[in-house]
Amino acid sequence: MSEATANIGVVGLAVMGSNLARNLASREGNTVAVFNRSRAKTDDLVAEHPEAGFVPSFSYEEFAASLQKPRTAIIMVKAGAGTDAVIDELVRVFEPGDIIVDGGNALFTDTIRREKAVRETGINFVGMGVSGGEEGALHGPSLMPGGSDESWVTLGPILRTIAAVAEGEPCVTHIGHDGAGHFVKMVHNGIEYADMQLIAEAYDLIRRGTGKSPAEIADVFAEWNHGELESYLIEITAEVLRQVDAETGKPLVDVIVDQAGAKGTGAWTVQTALDLGVPVSGIAEATFARSLSSHPEQREVSGSLPGPLESLTVDDADAFIEDVRLALFASKIVAYSQGFDEIRAGAAQYGWDIDLGAVSKIWRAGCIIRAQFLNRIADAYAQTPDLAVLLTAPYFVEALERAQGSWRRIVATAATGGIPSPAFSSSLAYYDGLRAERLPAALIQGQRDFFGAHTYKRIDRPGTFHTLWSADRTEVEAEDTH
Repeated sequence: MSEATANIGVVGLAVMGSNLARNLASREGNTVAVFNRSRAKTDDLVAEHPEAGFVPSFSYEEFAASLQKPRTAIIMVKAGAGTDAVIDELVRVFEPGDIIVDGGNALFTDTIRREKAVRETGINFVGMGVSGGEEGALHGPSLMPGGSDESWVTLGPILRTIAAVAEGEPCVTHIGHDGAGHFVKMVHNGIEYADMQLIAEAYDLIRRGTGKSPAEIADVFAEWNHGELESYLIEITAEVLRQVDAETGKPLVDVIVDQAGAKGTGAWTVQTALDLGVPVSGIAEATFARSLSSHPEQREVSGSLPGPLESLTVDDADAFIEDVRLALFASKIVAYSQGFDEIRAGAAQYGWDIDLGAVSKIWRAGCIIRAQFLNRIADAYAQTPDLAVLLTAPYFVEALERAQGSWRRIVATAATGGIPSPAFSSSLAYYDGLRAERLPAALIQGQRDFFGAHTYKRIDRPGTFHTLWSADRTEVEAEDTH
């Protein structure tokens, strides 16, 4: 058996796990135990990185013996049954007070279930969102741990050593209990879906409207990245658009099949929002846009459907590009606002005490959606912690006032030109729905009462009412069945 020399262990040594283990080992004070079901991965990692001083193990018993108490292990395996299998093995060899951390992309309800089951053994279970991909895992991710307060006492100092740093602050905070960390990571990924779709729509509009090449549009995005749109996704968009395919000499973006993949977190975000009754229309449309792109058989038979008589024409390319920029900025604000609305609703539903300002701060570096204006979100929640709608914070009110003319022109131009812009248009519709003095939902309530006696409320007096539609159509007081 190994001597207990490691203060942290990693189980699962595929790329994410091995990079996270290397990150941990590179920080002063950490000694890292490593274990993988396949011995070859453990041997390879130890041989390739002798500088890391890894403590290798080749059984769960040996792995547990190599860890100092309270034993702390981070699982980096594929979400699902594999995660449950590893948890069962660790529970078998760990003791009360030890800590098991799931760093995979688990569904938060699975994390709630696992935490409850593991807690009964006296062992702490932590679901932790890890964002930043392979590079982030190696050099500094954004970390979103849930779990008990007790586990955070041990985990916090370790995680602070490996997290990305933004303005001197590590991008990690204790999100909340049981599934809170994986919930916030899920919403992060939903926002990421919306952000990527909005950027793709901006690219598409500029290309179709101005005829610029991908390389020329890359210059546009690079310029945008020096202003209020500064973000990781804007930065890499310019890099992707500049890339030339070595085989054909064409822009790489033109030889990539236009079918976007998905790992499920976007769909989870939308499904959960529906359960919570929170509109996340920008995230939903981004998710559906990926689904539409992935059905070439439907697109092939639909290519001859009638479209606008005239294609998009732009008289002033520079003015059009500026309109697209402002429309993109406004729509991105909506996406983030909807995401934070879902986090607030999830916290209320599941009893989590989540600091929305702290969440915005840990997304400033390391993660995929890191962006300059996350500081403005943090400022908004610092000024008004119970802010009901992020869009109503002064900074965003000013930005939306400045952008809305361009936003409306772009959505109208896309519609008349037959260019799909679901994320742009749904974001604007959501914004206008929020600011509407009265919505047509009154008619929907009337319809529901007509066919299902679902009742309605009145604007002029309290109570719940039903009209006797199939009788004399008089109104009666009724029990609320909304």
